[in-house]
Amino acid sequence: MTGGNPLTDEELLLDSEAWEGDEDIFLPDGTAEVERLDAAAVSYLQHADSSPLYEHFRVVADKGQAPMRIDKYLATRMTGSSRSRIQQALDGGYVFVGDKPVKSNYRIKPLDVVTLQLRRPKHELEIIPEPIPLDVVYEDEVLMVVNKPAGLVVHPGHGNYTGTLVNALAYYLQDDPLYDPADPNVGLVHRIDKDTSGLLVIAKRPEAKAHLARQFFNKTTRRTYRALVWGRLKEAEGTIIGNIGRNERDRLQMAVYPEGSPKGKHAVTHYTLLEELAYVSWVECRLETGRTHQIRAHMCHIGHPLFADARYGGDKILWGNQFSRYKQFVQNCLTLCPRQALHAKTLGFVHPMTGEEMLFDSELPSDLEQLLERWRTYAAQVDNE
Repeated sequence: MTGGNPLTDEELLLDSEAWEGDEDIFLPDGTAEVERLDAAAVSYLQHADSSPLYEHFRVVADKGQAPMRIDKYLATRMTGSSRSRIQQALDGGYVFVGDKPVKSNYRIKPLDVVTLQLRRPKHELEIIPEPIPLDVVYEDEVLMVVNKPAGLVVHPGHGNYTGTLVNALAYYLQDDPLYDPADPNVGLVHRIDKDTSGLLVIAKRPEAKAHLARQFFNKTTRRTYRALVWGRLKEAEGTIIGNIGRNERDRLQMAVYPEGSPKGKHAVTHYTLLEELAYVSWVECRLETGRTHQIRAHMCHIGHPLFADARYGGDKILWGNQFSRYKQFVQNCLTLCPRQALHAKTLGFVHPMTGEEMLFDSELPSDLEQLLERWRTYAAQVDNE
């Protein structure tokens, strides 16, 4: 396997969206190297059973310690963890007295050395749990699917150190002793942009993330988006093929380079026209690859930027007339939906543990629903004139 070039620190610091790829597999250092993550996933599966244990917490009982159940004892010492989380750690065999794992009914003795040991190193990055509402579409022991609202950044980065999806997950899963939001072996498997809404899958266990990452890498996941784009498409269906990489003149944008170019990474987007609404088109996009801003950059490349996408010029009137009535209508639409009109509508994958085919569908958020209705009303008026 070959790895791509990671973003430089300078690029990552330019803007929080540098952490937000349309569908790039997530790596905690902000890179977008699917190959590296897949290699890490395979390595985990090969060595998980023999991986060493790492100490995350240690306490030594006092000389005068009275006999006490270890779960109650740890509840007074591990003040940052809930009792249910401590109980799960005990049940999982991650709490040791000396060199032996113990269960919750073990009674602490004077000078007992109690440790919490996990199969991963302790991480320095602190993710602060925050009670941010989550729309959980599905959840089981190893993964969950959430419907992310527009405006929510997925991961802490420059300018967005709190208030992210990762902070929300840290709070939601705070009672799960095996989920550490700072651990790259769990958590986000892929990403969508801050101002894109829709479905994301999160791995609660390393083996689940490894399996899911491999599915994304092998392009066996099923993902469709809905997008409102400027203009009338020449063809009802089409495929856009072109490498995607950083725009050399504007580092906050992604640019499309010829297939086979040394610049950027191979990217393929399939689209289907769903509705033609006067001067905009409602389309379905199906991702064959997952690159940063892929749909936004590809649609802009063929002359149809996403409506309201300020980064790619979609926040201006690109099609239509110059009548003041039309200008006011477009401005009202931009006020209603001041973000790129893009929604990750469906997500399909094979469950990493059961092998079951999973397919999730999400409703359009209200801003896109209202935006569509306004354009439908306007298009009907135009047709009747």
